[in-house]
Amino acid sequence: MRWTDGLLELIDQRRLPHEAVYVSCRDAQQTAVAIRDMVVRGAPAIGCAAAFGVALEAANGGSMEKAYEVLAASRPTAVNLFWALNRMRNAIAAGHRADAEAIAIFEEDIAINRAMGGFGASLIADGASVMTHCNAGALATAGHGTALGVIRSARDAGKSVSVIANETRPYLQGARLTAWEMVRENIPVTLITDNMAGHLMQQGKVDLIVVGADRIAANGDTANKIGTYTLAVLAARHKIPFYVAAPVSTFDLAIPDGTHIPIEQRHADEVTGYGDTRWAPHGVMVSNPAFDVTPADLITALITERGIIRTPDEAQIAQLIGH
Repeated sequence: MRWTDGLLELIDQRRLPHEAVYVSCRDAQQTAVAIRDMVVRGAPAIGCAAAFGVALEAANGGSMEKAYEVLAASRPTAVNLFWALNRMRNAIAAGHRADAEAIAIFEEDIAINRAMGGFGASLIADGASVMTHCNAGALATAGHGTALGVIRSARDAGKSVSVIANETRPYLQGARLTAWEMVRENIPVTLITDNMAGHLMQQGKVDLIVVGADRIAANGDTANKIGTYTLAVLAARHKIPFYVAAPVSTFDLAIPDGTHIPIEQRHADEVTGYGDTRWAPHGVMVSNPAFDVTPADLITALITERGIIRTPDEAQIAQLIGH
C-alpha cells in the first residue's frame, strides 16, 4: 500500500499475479469496500488500511463515528482491524493528527514483522523445506510479512530454505500471491493443491509448517485461513513442527478460546467457480467459511515480535502480552 498526499493506494490483490495495478481510496467508505472485496487482505494489512481509511475521513471532515462503523463492518474475523480502529480513535481523542498515527501504525508493522522474522528464523534449519498456507507475506502486511517474513529472515541470515505453498482454496491466495512473492524473492517455491499436503508430509518432504493468523484467543486457539486446522492435525500425525507467526495486535485476550472467534462466511461464488468460469451446477448449496480455528494444543509455538511462546497457553500469553 502507498500513502501519498492524502491518498491511499492499494495494490489490487484480486488481479495478481497477472498484473500489478492499484486501487485508489479517498475516504473511509472506499477503504471499507476495498477491504471487504479483498483488494487488500491479510490481518495486519487490513489494520493498516483501516487506519488510513480513518485518516482519509478525518482529512475530509467527515463523520468519524460513521468511519469507524463502516470500517469495522468490512470483515469480522481479523482482530487487527479493530485494534487499529481503537488506536486511531484514542489518538484522535488525544488530539493527535490522524494521518501521523496511521503512518506510525504502518511503519511499526514493518518493524514488528522484521523482529518477528528474526525470532522465527531461529526455528528454521539450513536446508529446510517449509510449508505455508494462504498468504502471510508482504502483501498481507505493511511489508516483509509474518509467516513469509520468517522465511525471508531465514534466507537473509544465509540459510538455504525452500517453500511449499498450498494453493489455498477457494480464493487461491497461495497460488496467486504467495507463489508470486516467493518467485520475486528468488526463494525456491513449489505450488501444490491443498489436498496434496498430507501426502508430502507422509513422504518426508516437509520439515516444518509456518502460517499466519487473523485472531488468537487468550488460550492460544488461533483463527487462520480455512484449511489451517487440517494442516495442524496432519502435522501432529506426522510429528512436524507447526508454527504460527503473528504480531501482538492479533491476540484478543477478551475472548477465552477459539469458540468465541467470529468466522466470516463469504459468497458462494468463490466455491462454485473462479473468475468467469463456473464448475458447479446451479442450485447446489454451498458453505464458504473463510477461516477455521486451530486449537492451541496443536500449535508447537507462537512467533511474535516479543519472542516465541512454546506450547502456548493462557498464562504464557498473558505474561508475554503484559496483561
